[in-house]
Amino acid sequence: MSSDPSSRTGLRIRTLFALTKQALAGEHLDYTTGSIRRAVLLLSIPMILEMCMESLFAVVDIFFVGRLGKEAVETVALTESATTVVYSVAIGLSMAATALVARRVGEKEPAKASRSAAQAINVSLLFTLLFSLIGAFGAGGILHLMGGTKEVVDFGSSFTRIIFSSTLFIMLLYLINGIFRGAGSAFTAMKALWIANGCNIILCPIMIHFYGLPGAAIATTIGRGVGVCYQVFYLFGGKGVIQIRLRQFAPDWLLIGSVIKVAWTGAAQFLIGAFSWVVMTRMIAKNFGSVAVDGYVVAIRILLFFLLPAWGMSNAAATLVGQNLGAKRPDRAEQSVWTAARYNTVFMILVSLLVLVWAEPVVGFINKDPGIIAVGVRALHIISMGYIFYGVGMVMTNAFNGAGDTRTPTVLNLVVYWAFQMPAAWIMAVKLNWGPTGVFIAILSAEMLITIASFVIFRKGRWKKVKI
Repeated sequence: MSSDPSSRTGLRIRTLFALTKQALAGEHLDYTTGSIRRAVLLLSIPMILEMCMESLFAVVDIFFVGRLGKEAVETVALTESATTVVYSVAIGLSMAATALVARRVGEKEPAKASRSAAQAINVSLLFTLLFSLIGAFGAGGILHLMGGTKEVVDFGSSFTRIIFSSTLFIMLLYLINGIFRGAGSAFTAMKALWIANGCNIILCPIMIHFYGLPGAAIATTIGRGVGVCYQVFYLFGGKGVIQIRLRQFAPDWLLIGSVIKVAWTGAAQFLIGAFSWVVMTRMIAKNFGSVAVDGYVVAIRILLFFLLPAWGMSNAAATLVGQNLGAKRPDRAEQSVWTAARYNTVFMILVSLLVLVWAEPVVGFINKDPGIIAVGVRALHIISMGYIFYGVGMVMTNAFNGAGDTRTPTVLNLVVYWAFQMPAAWIMAVKLNWGPTGVFIAILSAEMLITIASFVIFRKGRWKKVKI
């Protein structure tokens, strides 16, 4: 074999290309045997591409909305802060579905995996009704509660109402993709989100042109609806591991209990994190004005643009943990996590360098206001310093979740976000008069602390003994 570096590089590129081609072929594979590196990459590639599309839409959306003025940007920011409650429940249910389905698939019980998926959908419909009614009748109150001025409430209530009324599509899009990921059908989950967000991107400027800010909500709702239609068609008519039949929706209270047991702490895990983000947004809006909060929102969108692909890698770890625990191979499950963490670390190092160099032109592309650019750049420079920690922390957190141990990340979030981050942000930003910079430093410190704690707890290995 040649020792020429260029030959080795060419071989790696050809190998990666072959893996990408196989990952996007959509075939079902057994991830409980064979090369762990290969398994991580085969699952990660479609999951990363899935999250790349989500990242792209987040930036495109704020780009078009930003052209409508500060009230529009603030409406979107406050609405998204409020809908994090919806997203948290959807993600919690998605985590439960991923863990249960992956465990059953690892046990080679596809019928039980399909029934678990159906019962998770049953649970999601109850929350859908609750959130839809709250949003439909209380949109203005939601914006006011989030700190919106009278002008923002009058301007943005219709946008908020449409977003909340489409809770069904939010819930199902997240939940069913969690089912696909648990089954190892990462390509199907990727395709569903690409269809949904592709429609969003195409429709967003058109609908905004005709209907203003509500048009952005209409485009998002239509896009998600189309994506869900694809998911449902695949669930009922596809040839994958998960093939749901109507009879499987008959209530199975024991299984529903298992779904809720995993999901409620999963939802709480993200609700705790979501509430801390809401507090950060309100703290900035109340104390430092609309320019500061708009810059913060733009920075968070850009940060998420780079973090979501890393989240895709961590989702691969969750699937591998669940399936290998189901196959009674805990050591392979652990090795999968370390492999995914190493890959994510390399990716986040590259991203950190990119953000530090290109922060100002990227923020300026999204919003031309000098004040917003200044705040956004400062937020990016500070928060992105912890990107390496975020990448490893994501993998560790999703490893716990994939094992069905949603309690551990929930407790960590509660302690770090509520007992540390929020008080620290208030002290530094308000009492010490550091301004928004104090909030950014608190966010950075909290994420680093969670990663270190997750690493220590993961090494103890108690997650390997969780039964679901």
